Amino acid sequence: MLLRDPIASFIRDISSKVRRVIVVHDPMMSYNVQDVSSLPNAESYIFNCISVFSCYILMCLLLKISVQHEEELLTKLSSLEGVSTDEAMHLSDFQHPYMDIRSGDIYNTSKLIESKYIDLMEQAEISLNKKQWAIGPILPTKFDYISHICLDWLNKQPPRSVLYVSFGTTTSFSDRQIKELAMGLEQSKKRFIWVLRDADRGDIFKREDRKFELPEGFEERVERVGLVVREWAPQPEILAHSSTGGFMSHCGWNSCLESITMGVPIAAWPIHTDQPINGFLVTEVLKIGLIVREWEKREELVNASTIENVVRKLMASEEGNVIRKRAEELGEAVRQSTEKGVTSRIELDSFIAHITR
Repeated sequence: MLLRDPIASFIRDISSKVRRVIVVHDPMMSYNVQDVSSLPNAESYIFNCISVFSCYILMCLLLKISVQHEEELLTKLSSLEGVSTDEAMHLSDFQHPYMDIRSGDIYNTSKLIESKYIDLMEQAEISLNKKQWAIGPILPTKFDYISHICLDWLNKQPPRSVLYVSFGTTTSFSDRQIKELAMGLEQSKKRFIWVLRDADRGDIFKREDRKFELPEGFEERVERVGLVVREWAPQPEILAHSSTGGFMSHCGWNSCLESITMGVPIAAWPIHTDQPINGFLVTEVLKIGLIVREWEKREELVNASTIENVVRKLMASEEGNVIRKRAEELGEAVRQSTEKGVTSRIELDSFIAHITR
């Protein structure tokens, strides 16, 4: 909150030197940029880093707005109880009154992924006199070669044979859950790369650290089919690699969008916030993934046999092949949409034309 004054001072200073000032900000910074509204040549736009589907569902549920045409969908979508902490909800509620000053919204998504919900959000935005643009995916779709242990290992594997396993930077599993995951991957007998990041080693919110223990002899037993990585891994490049055939993910929107763009199906294991909604979007709406654990069972241990079965189904079954084909077709269309004259590029060009009018 202390950032409001220096931000206001900075914007006032540059507004006297330029024709127009455009401020793009996170929804949770709405309070801090509120002074934009006092300057005649300044405008602000919210950059929404979650899916439009999540934005729409949360808007309808939290603001008690009627959900047009989506009653059946919401019946399938399980309760959102437990997705966030009271502290985070308080911060969101505090920011809400200051969001009205924005001139519009930018979404990191594509109409090819969420056209129905972009249209529904647009109807809601029109009533608020706000404009919106879906300019994603905001990530490269082609990569220069880099040397990394994961990519070097992938180069030696058959096409679409490797499951990439990573749960982001704010996900913490218990020792028991890490062991069940290890056993499930081993029992599946499918190739995998498992990224064990700092968040898996302890509770980052309590600043705890711990040395996790994989089952004794695990890494030696899976040496020929699996790779365990304990440091940073180049996720977009891994997902773009021809040997990658699946992604076990917490379903943060960045990870979902990277996987969708690269045409990789998802084994969805949501942990908190918008992730359960993203998991539902991936598995029930887009139908490019399988659920590992239902949200209502979030307090339960996911055992090794459940993990094994999901991995086998995604990586080596007729159902998995159908899901993979659907994911690959969507990925190809999304990648093409970023090229000149196609959907997402048109949206980006429209936004730039609007703010430079």
